Amino acid sequence: MVERAQERPAAFRYIYEAHFKDVFRFIYNRVGEAELAKDITQTVFVKALQALPRYKYRGAPILSWLYRIALNECLDFFRKSKKSREVVLDQEQAEALYEELIGTSQREEWLEKLPDILSQLKPDEVTFLELRFFESRSFREVAAIQGMTETNAKIKTYRILERVRKLFETKA
Repeated sequence: MVERAQERPAAFRYIYEAHFKDVFRFIYNRVGEAELAKDITQTVFVKALQALPRYKYRGAPILSWLYRIALNECLDFFRKSKKSREVVLDQEQAEALYEELIGTSQREEWLEKLPDILSQLKPDEVTFLELRFFESRSFREVAAIQGMTETNAKIKTYRILERVRKLFETKA
């Protein structure tokens, strides 16, 4: 599909149709406003179409490349608008992160303190946690989205988890 779109830009339509909902949801989870998410999503696909001739497969699906463009557009939006980002958490996502960090004890305390802990992290640290635990992305996908090796994505993720664990313990 990608090769066809690189040869004939009209074929990019299939990439757009296959991935629009995923990219929109990815952006919406970061900006929290549907209309803004639609605008940013359109910008992502315009930039992807413009950059498509330079796209090279590097072991991750094209969706990871689109997410990387989307993440950069979201970061640009927050930088330009000077708005702060809020993390949208549901119970299942919070529990997945909890299981990775804490185990089975102190569950209620964890769920209560998690929003405050996340607010103390840097935006890129929150992004790593979101990609890995809230969106269940593989380390390979996280690496592709963040523009790094899979090994570096693992190392950075586990360092962030250690920081979250320490923040939880100091709040206890």
